[in-house]
Amino acid sequence: MDVDVIVVGAGPTGLMLACELALAGVRARVVERRTEPQRDSRALTLHPRSVELMDQRGLADRFLARGRTLPGWHFAQLPTSLDFSALDSRHGYTLFIAQSRTEALLAERARELGVTVLRGCEAVALSEHADGVEVRVWGPQGAETVHARYAVGCDGGRSRVREAAGIGFPGTDETLTGMLGDFAVLDATPAQRDAARAAGVLIVPLEDGLTRLVHVDPRRMRVPSREPVTLEEFRESLIRMCGSDCGVAEPRWLSRFGNATRIADSYRAGRILLAGDAAHIHFPAAGQGLNTGLQDAMNLGWKLAAEVNGWAPPWLLDSYDQERNPVGRAVADNTAVQTLLAELALVRQYRRPGAALRGLFDELLGMEEVNRRLAAEVSALGTAYPPATPGADPLVGRRMPDIGLTATASPATRVYELLHQGRFVHLDLTGAGGPGTAVTGRGSRVTSVAVTRRDEHAALEGVTEVLVRPDGHIAWATRTADSTARRTERHAALSLWAGPR
Repeated sequence: MDVDVIVVGAGPTGLMLACELALAGVRARVVERRTEPQRDSRALTLHPRSVELMDQRGLADRFLARGRTLPGWHFAQLPTSLDFSALDSRHGYTLFIAQSRTEALLAERARELGVTVLRGCEAVALSEHADGVEVRVWGPQGAETVHARYAVGCDGGRSRVREAAGIGFPGTDETLTGMLGDFAVLDATPAQRDAARAAGVLIVPLEDGLTRLVHVDPRRMRVPSREPVTLEEFRESLIRMCGSDCGVAEPRWLSRFGNATRIADSYRAGRILLAGDAAHIHFPAAGQGLNTGLQDAMNLGWKLAAEVNGWAPPWLLDSYDQERNPVGRAVADNTAVQTLLAELALVRQYRRPGAALRGLFDELLGMEEVNRRLAAEVSALGTAYPPATPGADPLVGRRMPDIGLTATASPATRVYELLHQGRFVHLDLTGAGGPGTAVTGRGSRVTSVAVTRRDEHAALEGVTEVLVRPDGHIAWATRTADSTARRTERHAALSLWAGPR
């Protein structure tokens, strides 16, 4: 079988990537060793930037219909919440939605786009040659070799693709583990629930009448994550920590998780790329792992598609690692801080200073500026990429605000609606240009509209034109009023980002 791209792993990251590739006309094939979709959900949230990405592809309503929103989220489970509602986004909230539901919705989208997902198929070997890659796949019909131009490993922390590519995965082994359980029965009084929460137990209602409990037991936090959790162990831990077992019974899933932290040396080695947990693992503090993987996929998809379709500038595919690797490292640092705050409060000799440190951090979270900074980091709304050229406008690399528009040649009423097809979007904010005239010869890659703004936005004050990348970040912006000068700048920006005519 011959395809453009083989994606190994049908979790949220792999499915999101496959959708992005298919949207750009790339033949993508997904192979997944699991025979059935994931039933249990380690991740439970989509943060604001991930919801924005779904909005940019016209999918947000599907997710919002299957989840529920919360105005903020936690940092190290401190009492003061991160206030996402204060951030500059139409989606200033956490969307509480199980990972299994996210996977199902992305799988539905993949089917709509014609993506084939082969389940029960395991990638057992991979090799690269001058014109592509060969992936040996073992499935229900035996072994076969898939020939592709590129391969992307979205196959988790133990990624075979990463190992086959020889990409290093340095970091630290786990020093702390926690437990989670999804229970059909939770027979606890309000006082017992309050006592559990005060002891650091996270209690979350799930779909289908289940309730999740998550905690780190000081007496069991050095148990290796590979050791199975038993119902008896879980109950005993709850009793030690909060005085009761909260009446938990009928567990559907019990699991242990650790704080091993590793980042791939590079997210690309020739024709082999990595995304999601294959590129970065860390403690699941604040639920950032799945979200970071989705954002990897959004960054990589259009760049890899441009390479396959033959118009990518020479530097573009390398920019995936240059942009996303630092983000993975920042998330790892962020989660390490949160883990340390938890661990210091649990280890006996550090409990008093640990409690004092948590109290100090909680006070800091009460400060608007501090709260906003950490909220922007955890939500990924603050993610910005370095400009491709020196002297760029300060907006370049930042996410484009979803401002309201009145377009002369489009029914779109806001920016993100213009991104549904996964193309660049060129906006003439003076409202004077003609539709499409700025991008002659690049019409399949760039949507160009002249608009007037219905929403004023401080960051866009004085901006006359802007080029938005397919992933919603700003590639180029100018505040020049002179039309001749703008034309020169625009031509250079389009040549740099969207390739030749």
